[in-house]
Amino acid sequence: MDTLSRDSSSSSNIVPIAGVFAAVIALILSIVALVQVSGLKKTVAAQSDTIAKIPDLENQVRTTATKAETDLKNLQAGIQGAFDKVGAEIGTIKDTMAKLQEAAKKPAAAPAGKSGAVATGVMNADGTYTIAAGDTFAKVARKFGVRLDSIEAENPGVDPARLKVGQKIRIPKK
Repeated sequence: MDTLSRDSSSSSNIVPIAGVFAAVIALILSIVALVQVSGLKKTVAAQSDTIAKIPDLENQVRTTATKAETDLKNLQAGIQGAFDKVGAEIGTIKDTMAKLQEAAKKPAAAPAGKSGAVATGVMNADGTYTIAAGDTFAKVARKFGVRLDSIEAENPGVDPARLKVGQKIRIPKK
């Protein structure tokens, strides 16, 4: 019996040691878990401040987007208005140009009291020149590249000081 009582007492010594060993491991694991949970709490607390700012940031983004949209619409309206004004001005210019072209096509009106229009300031087909307003023998000589005294010699009966618009003079050949 002696053997039996020894066997049971040696096996009974191992169980409490194993229990103590398991309890120490459980204690170590719980300490590690507690440290990790504490770190997670700090991280969550730090992130909660950032998370709390999200609604404010969303409102700022919405406000900025609305302002940008309004500014863009105003810019588009301004540009369209400018283009409309430019288009209207181009239309006015085209109308004016058409009127000027029509006026250029019409013959010059005859001076009051005279029948038929006479073109002035031009060389006629018969080799004469029709005096225009402001013409002098000197201006006509420069215009045609001839000497002043040759124009006077070609037109002996004409007084250079009393030239009249529409009066015809002869131009000498070069």
